[in-house]
Amino acid sequence: MLQIEKQNYNMHEFIPRSIESYVFQNLETFPAIAILGPRQCGKSTFIKMMAKKLPSFLYLDMQNYDDLNKLSEPTLFFEANKEVTICLDEIQLVPHLFSVLRSVIDRDRRNGRFILLGSASRNLIQHSSESLAGRIGFITLTPFLINELNFLPTFDLRSFWLRGGYPDSYLNASDSNSKLWRENFIRSYIERDIPQFGFQIPALQLRRLLTMCAHNQGQQLNASKLGESLQLSHPTIRRYIDILEQTFILRTLMPYTTNVKKRLVKSPKVYVRDTGILHRLLSIDTYNDLIGNPVFGASWEGLVVENILSTLPDWQPYFYRTASGDEMDLVMVKGDRRIAIECKASSAPQLSKGFWNAVQEIEPEITFVVAPIQGKSYPIRESVVVISLEECVDEIGNRE
Repeated sequence: MLQIEKQNYNMHEFIPRSIESYVFQNLETFPAIAILGPRQCGKSTFIKMMAKKLPSFLYLDMQNYDDLNKLSEPTLFFEANKEVTICLDEIQLVPHLFSVLRSVIDRDRRNGRFILLGSASRNLIQHSSESLAGRIGFITLTPFLINELNFLPTFDLRSFWLRGGYPDSYLNASDSNSKLWRENFIRSYIERDIPQFGFQIPALQLRRLLTMCAHNQGQQLNASKLGESLQLSHPTIRRYIDILEQTFILRTLMPYTTNVKKRLVKSPKVYVRDTGILHRLLSIDTYNDLIGNPVFGASWEGLVVENILSTLPDWQPYFYRTASGDEMDLVMVKGDRRIAIECKASSAPQLSKGFWNAVQEIEPEITFVVAPIQGKSYPIRESVVVISLEECVDEIGNRE
């Protein structure tokens, strides 16, 4: 079994990530693990810091020619380093290695042998699923989440909301530098990353689609309407949305269906996952700009949805909406348990009749109204609580 040493991080060098214990659990369970996530979310930094707790570790970057050259004879290299945990970064660039890894693992099924890092890639998921089934654990690393940052003395909710969670955006020296980083991230993603993943989509077309999704943050996806605006077919729009979701830029949320005698909506809702990227697409550069923008409430909803879903992957997420206007932003389901969540970007949230109807129809064990409040949560009715985002994440986690 893989032996893992315990040591404390230097907080000035590294912000601990919430998936760390889960990564170690997977290393002790599988010969290989794959950590997937968008570019620049901190995968390489995380794994290099985590490696300090491993008895032996070797990092190879598949974008580095010298590192790549070491794998000209991969079987010999892996055999010579069979007692070392080997990390292969940007593994999707060398898909031929998956068949080699399978052969090497089957000769020695010691757990914790390989860590594969990759930006979202259809090829990465496809090849690893086909070649390493039963031999690999999958883990997703997101940009920073609120429960990874709120213990910092310098943490500010407004800054986190405005800049988003990408480390180089959130930790930048100023809002203007953060804006510059996010603009270049979007351009690089569209012009370099998407083609590198094997998708041939015109950059201008993709930027327009992303911007339109940003304007429709938290609304139901209308592929036909988007197609008309971009002069693309309905199937093409759905394919592009799927690509953007595979690469962790968009998230779609499916409607919650139950046996209530209601006419429910069927289309998914769509979110730009990182609020910093959302705001840059909409040219929202300051918190005052955000307050005065029509997307203000939807931006808060996206922040809440992303932080809750990324922190609690074992719960199945949905939204609830009927044709008559009864609505709940998020319904978390685990077995026969249900938790309802409504997002309100107000320190004194007002709740509609449609909200109360939804509570009655969903019958959750508890309903959280998540608002940017300071201080402790407070009840407004039995099992209906106004709560901060930080406390909500902790409360749902305690109900696991």
